[in-house]
Amino acid sequence: MKPHRPSTRSTSYKIDIFICVGLALLIWGVFGQTLGHDFVNYDDRVYVTQVPQVSGGLTIPGIIWAFAHAHAGNWHPLTTISHMIDCQLFGLRPGAHHAVNILLHTCAAILLFAFLRNTTGRIWPSAFVAAVFAIHPLRVESVAWIAERKDVLSAFFFMLTLIAYARYVRQPSPRRYVTMSIFAACGLMSKPMLVTLPVVLLLIDYWPLARSTSSKLFIEKIPLFVMAAIVSVITFVIQVRSPNATAQFPLLWRVENAVVSYVVYVGQLFWPRHLIVFYPHLENHFALWQVVVAAALLFAVTVAAFQVRLTKPYLLAGWLWYVVMLFPVIGVLGFGLQAHADRYTYLPQIGLLIAFTWLIVDLAANWERRREILAIAATASVLLLGACAWNQTRVWKNSETLWSHVLAVSPENDVAHTNMGIVLMERGRTDEALSHLQTALDLRSRGAPAQNDLSLALIHTNLGFAFAQKGDVDLAINHLRMAIASQPKYPDAHYNLAVVLAQKGDVDAAIAEYENTLSLRTDDVEARISLANALLQKHRLRDAIAQYEAALKAAPHAAFAANNLAWVLATTPEDTLRDGARATKMARMADQYSDGTNAIFIRTMAAAHAESGRFDDARQTAQIALQFARANHDVDLARELEEDVDLYQRRQPLRDPNLTNASGAP
Repeated sequence: MKPHRPSTRSTSYKIDIFICVGLALLIWGVFGQTLGHDFVNYDDRVYVTQVPQVSGGLTIPGIIWAFAHAHAGNWHPLTTISHMIDCQLFGLRPGAHHAVNILLHTCAAILLFAFLRNTTGRIWPSAFVAAVFAIHPLRVESVAWIAERKDVLSAFFFMLTLIAYARYVRQPSPRRYVTMSIFAACGLMSKPMLVTLPVVLLLIDYWPLARSTSSKLFIEKIPLFVMAAIVSVITFVIQVRSPNATAQFPLLWRVENAVVSYVVYVGQLFWPRHLIVFYPHLENHFALWQVVVAAALLFAVTVAAFQVRLTKPYLLAGWLWYVVMLFPVIGVLGFGLQAHADRYTYLPQIGLLIAFTWLIVDLAANWERRREILAIAATASVLLLGACAWNQTRVWKNSETLWSHVLAVSPENDVAHTNMGIVLMERGRTDEALSHLQTALDLRSRGAPAQNDLSLALIHTNLGFAFAQKGDVDLAINHLRMAIASQPKYPDAHYNLAVVLAQKGDVDAAIAEYENTLSLRTDDVEARISLANALLQKHRLRDAIAQYEAALKAAPHAAFAANNLAWVLATTPEDTLRDGARATKMARMADQYSDGTNAIFIRTMAAAHAESGRFDDARQTAQIALQFARANHDVDLARELEEDVDLYQRRQPLRDPNLTNASGAP
C-alpha cells in the first residue's frame, strides 16, 4: 500500500486561510480599541454628525442628494451613502461607525493578499505586503478616523477591481470586463483619488501579469480612462469652487512641496515617527538644497528601476504604482492647506511595499538559512509596526487627545491650536479656548497674509464664536467681519455672523447673512432653518414656510424644521395658511425623529390636533407635554401648557399672535 500524502493544493489552501485569519486578528488587535473611541471635531461633523441628510439615515431623497451634491468639498456618493447606512443601523454611536471602518480595512488587506498570491504565486511575500499594509502606523489615520471612510471603502473596491481584472486577463469575457468595470466605478464613487486606477492596471499588466506590451492593453482600458476623466472633471470643478482650494499657494511652492513630500512619504514608510493629523504647509520655507536633493533621489530611483526592469520588473511596477497613485494628492493641483497627510499613502505605498519585499526576497536567494532569517525579520517587523500603530491609534480616542498629541509634536501648529480652542469652547472652558485661538492667530499672522486667507478666516470665525459665548457680541461681530474680509466665500463665517446679529437683535442683517450662507452652501439645512426662524420674527410667514419646506426636502429627518412648520400651520391666525392635517403630519414626523420626549414638539402635536378639531386628543397630548416640562423643571413652558390644556378643554384651538404676516393680511 502506498502511504497517504496530503495534496499540495490542500496544504496551500490551509496556509491561505491561516494567513487571512492572521491578518484579521492583527487588524482587530491594533484597531479594535477604536470601538470605544468618539467622533472627533475634525471633519467627522461635516461627514456625519452635523449633516442632516446623512445623520437622518438612508432615504431616497438622501441617496439622490449624495449623487447630486458635493459633500464636504468632494464628490463621493458611495462614501456618503455608506455613512447614511451606518446612521440608519446604528444612529450616532461612534463605536459602530469605527467598526465598519475596521471591517472594510480588514477586507481590503485580505483581498490584497489574495490578489498578490494569485498573480505572483508567492505566498509569504504576499502575506508580508498585506500584513504591513494592514497595520503600518500610516494606516491609522485612514482606519481610526470615521471621516476617512472614503479611504477604506475605495480600497475595498480597488482590491476587488484588481482581482476581477486578473480573472479577466486569465480568461477574457465581456461579463468579466463589466464586473471589473463596475468595481472600478464604485471605487471612483468612493474616493476620486482612484482616477489613476487605469494606469495601475497597465502597470500590473507589466508585472506580475507579464502581458505583452501592445496598444491593445491601452485600448481595452479606454472605458476606464473615460470614467476616470469624468470623475476628475467633476472633482476639479467642485474643488476649485471650494474655499479650501490652495490655488492661493503659488505654483512654485506647490511643486517644491510635492517633490519633498514624495521623499517624506518614503521615509515615513521605514521610520513612522511623529505622525500627526495635520502637517502645516511650509509655504516658501524649503531650502533649495532640500528640493534639489529630493528631486535627485526621485530621478535616481526612477532611472535605476528602469535600468533593471528586465531582471527585476517588480521594482519599476512598484515604484511607478507609488508615484502615479500619489500624484492626485501630492499637492501640485493644490487642494487643502496641509503639506502632506498620512492618509494619502493608504493605497500608493502598496507599490513601495511590493518593490521592497520582492527585492529583499531576490537578494536573499543565496543566503544560508534564508527562510528562517526572513521569517524572523518579517515577524519582528510586523509586530513592531503593529505596536507603533496601536500606540498611534490611542491618539484618536477623542478630539482633545488628538489635538493634544499634535501640539506635543508640533507646538506651532495653528490648525491644532484652532481645533483645540473649539474643543475647549464646547466644554465651556472659554478663556482657555481664547488663549489657543489667539495663539493660532499670532502664528498665522507671521506668514504672508495673502496666502493665508482661509486659515485666518477659520481662526477669526472661531474667535467670534468664543467671544459670543462670553457675551461680548460687538467683539464677536468684529472678528466675524474680519473672517469674511479674509475669505468672502467662507460660509461658516457668514452663518456665525448671522447667529450673533440675531442674538444682538438685528434680525434684518441676520437674514441677509443667512442668505449669504445659503448662496455659498445651498445644502446647509441648519442655515435654512435659522433663516426661516428669522423670517418668522419679521412676520414673513410665507417666506418662512418656503424655507422650512426646502429644508425638509433636503433633509426629511430635520426634526426642528418639521416641528416649526407644524407650529405655523397649526397656530397662525392667518386662515389661508393654516392646515391642520398637514400640521399633524409634520408634528408626528418631528416627534418621531426626537424620540418622543421633547415637550415642545409634543405641544406642537397637541396644537395640530386642536386645529384639526380633535380637542380630546389635543388635551391629552398637552397633558403629556406638561408632564415632561415639569420633569425638566421648565417653569415657563409648563405654565404655557397649563393654559393650552384649559383652552382645549373649552374646545378652542391655539393661536400664536406672533405668527401674522407683515402686512397684517393673508
